[in-house]
Amino acid sequence: MKLITRRSMLRGSTGLIAAGALARPYIANAAATTATVWWTQGFIQSEDTSFKKLVADYEKASGNKLDYSILPFIQLRQKAVSAVTSGAVPDVLEVADYFFGALYSWDDKLLDVTDVVETQKSEFLDVALSTMHNYNRVAKKRNFYGVPMKASAATFHIWKSLVEKAGYKMTDIPSKWDDFIDFFKPMQKKLRDQGMRRTYAWGLEVGTAGNDSVRTFSVYMAAYGGGGLVTADGKLHVDDPQVREAAIRTLTKMAELFKDGYVPQSVVNWNDADNNNAFHAKQLVADFNGSLSIELARIENKEEYNDIITYALPNDNNGTPLAAEIGIFGAVIPKGAQNVAVAKDFLKYAIQPSVLNEYLKGGLGRWAVPMPKIAQSDPYWLHSDDQHRTTYIHQILDRKRIPLNTAHNPAAAEVDSRHIFQEAWFDITRDGMKPEAAVDKAFKRCEEIFAKYPMQQS
Repeated sequence: MKLITRRSMLRGSTGLIAAGALARPYIANAAATTATVWWTQGFIQSEDTSFKKLVADYEKASGNKLDYSILPFIQLRQKAVSAVTSGAVPDVLEVADYFFGALYSWDDKLLDVTDVVETQKSEFLDVALSTMHNYNRVAKKRNFYGVPMKASAATFHIWKSLVEKAGYKMTDIPSKWDDFIDFFKPMQKKLRDQGMRRTYAWGLEVGTAGNDSVRTFSVYMAAYGGGGLVTADGKLHVDDPQVREAAIRTLTKMAELFKDGYVPQSVVNWNDADNNNAFHAKQLVADFNGSLSIELARIENKEEYNDIITYALPNDNNGTPLAAEIGIFGAVIPKGAQNVAVAKDFLKYAIQPSVLNEYLKGGLGRWAVPMPKIAQSDPYWLHSDDQHRTTYIHQILDRKRIPLNTAHNPAAAEVDSRHIFQEAWFDITRDGMKPEAAVDKAFKRCEEIFAKYPMQQS
């Protein structure tokens, strides 16, 4: 069993919350059998501790063994692609991004795990099921090629003390999108006048790697009325004037924040951890993120932990609440796995509601449990005194929920994996292209990609 060394900045995080009694597992074989598992390293140590506890509990209950590796998400992404390409695959693989499952389901590289999902199908969020119900070009139909285990909602993260130091109050924060974004801009000068020379109003995820920049663009797009870029039938709508206008407004706004100096120039090189680091260093007053990793990395420093405010999405510019765009992570079984029976047995065990709930609570709620009955009934999620967790869960449960576009068409997964719209942002900020031209270029590339993914509609 192997564990890759954690980033030094995250060492010393809090320990595992004691787990409750675990339900009886689904026993695959009478004889002990070993399966290999690759799992994503957490941003806090408690996530890894909780996973190891899950493994130990399963081994004790089943008699099977899991030879697991816990890998940093960037390394796991690279290793996963190499594995499915070569055929030298693990038995269970946790996906480390929003693209892998849809793309490799399409390419017939993953096993159908419908029988695993069916054991708890009635418990899952609708978006958890739709995200994992992907299209296979060989079978020419959709099936479950992934097992949902973790839900995420994009929220904003704000230093309350910096807002107040700049002379504002949290209650002053506007409720409409552009007003909300612009509210923090004058704070930058006021804080710099007080000696905070390296502080910026905003963090902005725009890089051509990872998940955060994709989530940032899609939420901005929805705020400007462009949520219909890809519809549930899998169709691309780059010919819709409203979608085009939303893309132009999104890239214009994000480019202006950069050009006007309201975000660090280093954002061009950020990966999914760098915005966290900049926020923790108080280089940013406000930031946007898809999990509670920012807050939980400071949980042992109660003063800082309580100073960070998890803030739900504001309304769009018309005052209409935005839908909650839910990201789902989970596990797949690659084709070529040597111990499919044990792999399925472990995943059936892991998604039992009480088991999955305790596993995610052990990770201190960085990821939300994708089962509404559990989230509503366990006080840990909705009725605790932890403002971060309750804000996060309310956003998932109390709003209209939509999946990422990758659930609708694997072409959207390729668009996101190639960071087409992030490259459009670089066309504007680096090469001086007009936003309209950058959008048209990006839309043309989207059309070319979608043409490669013909799906038979049922």
